[in-house]
Amino acid sequence: MFFTRPVVVLSLTLATSMAMAAPIDSLEALGEALFHDVNLSMNRTQSCATCHDPEFAFVDPRETDAGRAVSLGDDGVSLGDRNTPTASYAAFVPEFDREWDGDAEGGLFWDGRANTLEDQAGGPPLNPVEMGMADKPAVVARIAENPDYVIAMEALFARGVLEDADAGYEAMTTGIAAFERTDIFAPFDSRYDRYLRGDVAFTQEEELGRVLFFSDQFTNCSECHQLRRSQRHSKETFSNYEYHNIGVPVNVAVRDMNGEKGHIDRGLLANPDVDQAKHMGKFRTPTLRNVAVTAPYMHNGVFEDLRTVVLFYNKYNSKDPKRQINPETGEVWKAPEVMHSLSVEDLTDGPALDDRRIDALVAFMKTLTDARYEHLLE
Repeated sequence: MFFTRPVVVLSLTLATSMAMAAPIDSLEALGEALFHDVNLSMNRTQSCATCHDPEFAFVDPRETDAGRAVSLGDDGVSLGDRNTPTASYAAFVPEFDREWDGDAEGGLFWDGRANTLEDQAGGPPLNPVEMGMADKPAVVARIAENPDYVIAMEALFARGVLEDADAGYEAMTTGIAAFERTDIFAPFDSRYDRYLRGDVAFTQEEELGRVLFFSDQFTNCSECHQLRRSQRHSKETFSNYEYHNIGVPVNVAVRDMNGEKGHIDRGLLANPDVDQAKHMGKFRTPTLRNVAVTAPYMHNGVFEDLRTVVLFYNKYNSKDPKRQINPETGEVWKAPEVMHSLSVEDLTDGPALDDRRIDALVAFMKTLTDARYEHLLE
């Protein structure tokens, strides 16, 4: 059910449990308030912003018994099995699409099961290991507790919108999605963007990294991490949103903690719209915007350092025995969680890189950090 949004200006304020006061004078302002409201979780301890913290590039900075690889639920006990992806630039992710050859692209979450930001926003409140609410009526009842929400939603959507659970829940997700489409999430003001505008110059190392990144001869980074084929596009999101199995190993520490030992993450095959076994273990290519400040990495948070990620890719092309050692463990890289769908051709396309070029790629990826998060860089 959709509602016509009238032109309206409200003079209201919201007092949330976070002592935040902001006028609810637009759909975006409503979404911002809801995004930060812990009352939308079962125990009133967790909001969207808890796992997508605006101060930390919209990822979860909290330490758990499994480090920061996965997030802790509202119940204070449950741990997820996948790393919380950044909500930065999520508005640019296209809807999930099954292509003619059976491959897929787009969609929110690691497996693309949510078509839109609205669909994605509706997931966590009802997830038992996240915000833990029982059902939509329970969430809408929490919203209705706040008279400012009631007034704002009736003005922005329709009178009595919260009297219908489905309509009220949709109003909530519409507001949150509107907030996530604001420039707060996608300012395009990183050092790289300033470089494109001619406002700053890259260091020699950053420039080498840029050349390597976009090169078809020395790396294949841009094969998956470039949406627009122009190297100077002002709104490049550094992902083609396709799905691949790159051979990520199990995060043993997480599985030991969350009770999922022995579980196999089916990746794209967990998407209810996908049923071909060839997609098992594939995950959507993430944006590289803010990648240097959104560790840990991969869908399960198994790697702590960005340089480790580059070395992980490099192991497929290097014959040097030292390159077959994970620097974070001092042991040989662990086997992929799922082997049969491994993107062998993509992973082995390109020469091995020496330390200078690996460091240059890391330096370039650091330039993709939004200005407000540059203080988080090492």
